[in-house]
Amino acid sequence: MAHLTFDVIQALRNTVEALERSTSYQWGHMGSCNCGFLAQEITRLQKDEIHTRAMERYGDWSEQLNDYCPTSGLRMDDLISDLVAFGFDIDDLKHLERLSDGKILRSLPLEKRNLKHNLKADVLLYLRTWADYVENEMLNQINLADLHTPKRATIL
Repeated sequence: MAHLTFDVIQALRNTVEALERSTSYQWGHMGSCNCGFLAQEITRLQKDEIHTRAMERYGDWSEQLNDYCPTSGLRMDDLISDLVAFGFDIDDLKHLERLSDGKILRSLPLEKRNLKHNLKADVLLYLRTWADYVENEMLNQINLADLHTPKRATIL
């Protein structure tokens, strides 16, 4: 699962905002799909640059992630390395492309769990739920007792 950091949460929320504003969501385009929008947010690459990198090798995001090698020298693998270094793992990205992470889906009401991976509204719901999930996991790790520092008496 993604690292529990403010940066990861913010990247997911920013991706939601960008996708909401966009009129160019296209699941079959490597730079305008589910992972493509997250990659745009993190790497600041344009959708066409992401797509160009992906076309240097065969396959959709899932196949590219299966074949990922951080030392290949391929520009798409460098992009994936950037996503991993930011705090996502390969499985996160595979799940994002298919909207399939069980932890995230179980966070949704039962009647909303049958998401379509290429429907913009479902991608938005998945990303929002994922951001909320990471935030809640992060909050659950905070122990208020650990944050409390007892005041020391001043000796005069």
